Amino acid sequence: MKTYRFLLLLCLVCTRATMPLMAQENQKAPAAPYQATPVKINDLVHTKLDVRFDYKKRYLNGKEWITLKPHFYPTDSLRLDAKGMDIHAIDILAGGKLSPLKFTYDSLAINIRLNKSYTRFDTYTIFIDYTAKPDERKGLQKNEKGLYFINPDGTEKNKPTEIWTEGEPESSSGWFPTIDKPNQKTTSEISITVPAKYVTLSNGRLASQKSNADGTRTDTWKMELPNAPYLFMMAVGGFKIYHDRWHGKEVNYYLEPKYAPYATDTFGDVPEAMSFFSKITGVDYPWNKYAAIVVRDYVSGAMENTTANVFGSASTRRELLDSYYSPGVEHELFHQWFGDYVTCESWSYLTLNESFADLGEIVWLEHKYGKDAADEHVYNGLQGYLGNPDNYKLPLVNFHYKAIHEVFNGVTYQKGGRILNMLRNYLGNDAFYKGLNIYLTTNAFKSVGVEQLRLAMESASGLDLNWFLTNGIMALVTRFWISAINGVKAPKPKAFT
Repeated sequence: MKTYRFLLLLCLVCTRATMPLMAQENQKAPAAPYQATPVKINDLVHTKLDVRFDYKKRYLNGKEWITLKPHFYPTDSLRLDAKGMDIHAIDILAGGKLSPLKFTYDSLAINIRLNKSYTRFDTYTIFIDYTAKPDERKGLQKNEKGLYFINPDGTEKNKPTEIWTEGEPESSSGWFPTIDKPNQKTTSEISITVPAKYVTLSNGRLASQKSNADGTRTDTWKMELPNAPYLFMMAVGGFKIYHDRWHGKEVNYYLEPKYAPYATDTFGDVPEAMSFFSKITGVDYPWNKYAAIVVRDYVSGAMENTTANVFGSASTRRELLDSYYSPGVEHELFHQWFGDYVTCESWSYLTLNESFADLGEIVWLEHKYGKDAADEHVYNGLQGYLGNPDNYKLPLVNFHYKAIHEVFNGVTYQKGGRILNMLRNYLGNDAFYKGLNIYLTTNAFKSVGVEQLRLAMESASGLDLNWFLTNGIMALVTRFWISAINGVKAPKPKAFT
């Protein structure tokens, strides 16, 4: 009976979610504008940053060398996202010399006139001297500043002094100029100068540390594989580091000193989860290190920055006893494959990031604690989806929204994760995981849409799945539900026409 109830709930969720789609022909055009995939005029190639902080003013003083190339058509201009900054100088680096460029700036974007027209066979490097002033920006959502100073003057008792960033969806351009879109990818080098007593963390490997005469230290972090700008991060503070390893790679956990003794209680399963996810996808953890850091006053639950996940809360061992499992760490870890290694090409396709991370929670619980624990998690997530009637109105891939934050909802997370889990059960683990391997290896370091996932799953299984990834999904649930009630195996579907 429990199985029938669960399948009935799945039927209900998919029926409610697909009815608006099936009725679109009889409705007026959506009120929200169509959100196209960002046009690529220039491509990011490499981003080099040198940053230091004015704690009193809550400013970041930055120097940037950004290397780009035209995507296809020749161009003599460049547009960069840069929110709430003072732009002191913009130059072109040519022949080892800097030459000033003309530009305009409206507090959100810089429009630069290049020194000549460049073709897709050329690369060029722009130098920018700037100051980011996140606390002087007005009218923002709480997670839109990009850069956060926590107790910078040390006046708040029992609170550490920290600096950290939050880039998703398009807030990295609050602390460095960039093309702040998910279909851009770039390697990076970030040098961070801080008081010598502090620890830093950023993407990639810690390439060097240099002590300065003024009591500061400059840490340089290098990211030699490309990733999207929203996945850039840095954090500064008095953290203690617990050092772990996975297959010769660094695995580190950064916590406030009082929580440091409980590092393995919170993050101790990470190496095992890295092995499990590497096994089921057939792609070994693709980056040179993994780090998890817990910061104060975080504006989101957690964030999957490439090689350096950020979390907003830490627990003592006693607090952790209140729940014998919490898959949030595995959610962010699975993102290192789905979201970081292969990224959605626009925010309309956010489900390709978040549904997979949600699925990562499910398959991890099944692996670690058994099917009952995974089923409980699936059920609870489904209840969360059903508890918000607004979810029923939204498609899984949403091309019509007014603000990006609208696509972060129970559809792209809970509904999508359960649809993927249903596809896993329909195809079987072997075919499904083979499909994941094809998806990841074919699209490594690329930005994709749903079609790439469909083609990968079809290549692995030999089945037509176009109907599954459209409104035919309701028919699949109905087949499983009716078959379960009748006690027979669900038939393989024929292609819908």
